[in-house]
Amino acid sequence: MSRIGKKPVPIPQNVQVEIKDGNCVLVKGPLGQLEKTFSPLLTIKKVDNQIVVERPNDEKFVKALHGLTRALINNMVLGVTQGFEKRLELQGTGYRARVQGNKLILEVGFSHPVELEIPTGLTVTVQDNTKISVKGIDKELVGQFAAIVRSVRPAEPYKGKGIRYEGEKIRQKAGKAGKK
Repeated sequence: MSRIGKKPVPIPQNVQVEIKDGNCVLVKGPLGQLEKTFSPLLTIKKVDNQIVVERPNDEKFVKALHGLTRALINNMVLGVTQGFEKRLELQGTGYRARVQGNKLILEVGFSHPVELEIPTGLTVTVQDNTKISVKGIDKELVGQFAAIVRSVRPAEPYKGKGIRYEGEKIRQKAGKAGKK
């Protein structure tokens, strides 16, 4: 069995889980609710305040789905209890960010400011004009929006200017060699 797939997902006391027909899982918690439909190849059961994912056979594809499904359900439970957060930082002279209404506006060295629509279900805050925090209950949505923000101006390897995740190390390259 998959090492991750065979672990049951514990359900905290303040979380309600409904498993509907067609492998549709609805998770409600203090921060909100998430709903996702999973593959019909697997069976998802609720047993003693735990969610158990079982697979019918040992085909390679089904094994992969087994661990994935368990991990996604676990992320749903964690999301409605704790939430997820990604932090980004801007580095470069004149690089700024601000939130205006439902848009994140980035000024990152282009001739125009870049406006990104903030998806519903996410909270984006900016501290000191250079630190962006993306929070939400859906791990996939938080990570995807953070990746979109980073892709506007990824950190470049010569001076390190651009948008990077907090704590991300950018390998610096040597510049051109001078004349001798």
